Amino acid sequence: MLKRLTLLFKNRLLFTIETQRSMSISNGTTNDVLSASAPAMDLDLALATPTNAQTQSVGSPNESNFNYTTEGKATILTPKKDEVFYNPIQQFNRDISTMSIIAYDQMRIEAINSKEKSASYKKRKLQGLTILESLAASGLRSCRYGLEIPRVHKIVANDMSAEAVTSIERNIEHNSLSGKVVANLGDAIKFMASTGQKFHIIDLDPYGTASPFIDSALQCVEDDGMLLVTCTDAAVLAGSGYPEKCFALYGGNNFGNSYINSESNHEVGIRLMLSSIAATAAKYKKAIEPMLSLSIDYYFRVWVRVKNSPIKVKNLASETMMAYGCHGCGNKHVQPFGLKKDGKFIYPKLASGLNDHCRYCDGTYTVAGPMYAGPLHNVDFIDRILDINHKADKDVYGTTERIKGMLTLAKSELPDVPFFENLNKVGALFKSAPISIDEYARAVGNLGYDVSLTHAKKNCIKSNIPLEPQFGNIQAME
Repeated sequence: MLKRLTLLFKNRLLFTIETQRSMSISNGTTNDVLSASAPAMDLDLALATPTNAQTQSVGSPNESNFNYTTEGKATILTPKKDEVFYNPIQQFNRDISTMSIIAYDQMRIEAINSKEKSASYKKRKLQGLTILESLAASGLRSCRYGLEIPRVHKIVANDMSAEAVTSIERNIEHNSLSGKVVANLGDAIKFMASTGQKFHIIDLDPYGTASPFIDSALQCVEDDGMLLVTCTDAAVLAGSGYPEKCFALYGGNNFGNSYINSESNHEVGIRLMLSSIAATAAKYKKAIEPMLSLSIDYYFRVWVRVKNSPIKVKNLASETMMAYGCHGCGNKHVQPFGLKKDGKFIYPKLASGLNDHCRYCDGTYTVAGPMYAGPLHNVDFIDRILDINHKADKDVYGTTERIKGMLTLAKSELPDVPFFENLNKVGALFKSAPISIDEYARAVGNLGYDVSLTHAKKNCIKSNIPLEPQFGNIQAME
């Protein structure tokens, strides 16, 4: 290790995360990761107790060239000359991802224990979690997973950059994670598509779109495993400037730059991601279940459980839809690609009330989709993360309050109502003053309809109230 570090500094091969990620569209790994399970750790201990990894020294004469950066329970060495090596904004992403994997493992163990109660189920040794971080850069995320998640057996931290892998190895050693976290140099797409190894968790956090990685990741994930997928190309998924690119990468489009409908593009972006993943999974007779789907800062992140199930794949058409949004008043229609009745597929008919012009304002429609039509979140999964977040040491996890706020809002979202509306923009249609969310919610509730906030944007609501009573409700509030 010392010789490698010396050569590294002699050749001035310091690197940045953003540069390496923008240069690489794919990464990979080749190490063996599956074997016997690791001993379980106590959850409270894992979330609250500091570790000695935060005070260890790499023991190198060149360590003066590094800054020590602590996040969660991990401390990594970051080059002093590299100003963007560590991105503190992404701590929220790493905090919630750590907690989500713990929640997933709780659900996994409960499912296995439930099966073992059946006489027909052969009892087997519980395997520790296997995790693949395909684009690891400095290895901070993998080090945190290794230190903070109970029952982890093996983590592969991969990057296609030799300099990145050297940094990962340095940080693995510094955090005393040798044997649990393994650095690997390779191409992720090639590895995930060709290896016979399977991972419970595959974390894809690229710079830009994750679309090129999805196919191979779905081949590499365990049955009932989970993909954690980030797309930072929000301008493509939710903007109006790249419709051709959006369709090429995700197989659909959003509502474009319509004044009244563009607010919904943040949710459409999430649904386009999920639709792309679901359609790719179906080719391998796999079905997905969105566990959590978030619009965060400048990116989207989804947690998707993947199940080998040819039967559930047959539901793909009924879980896919087109959406039509009126340019004038925001009136929307959804058109599913199929319906299920008594377990049988029914070819869909044209959505009720859909014509070439809006019946309320005679405006024209923008077509969005195809996109995922089902619920975006699993409430049990969110409740578990919230419980873990509540027990977490606030000095170790710096974003607990934000996690609590965002997940509470996500949990409250109406699951069967696609898209949200900006009350100020809706009110502007009637040249009314800004509408109070509380006042609007009370009025909608008094009419017998449901309403919720959304995690994605301020002053935006979801409601199952039809457009006519909604307009009457707003006019009555003027």
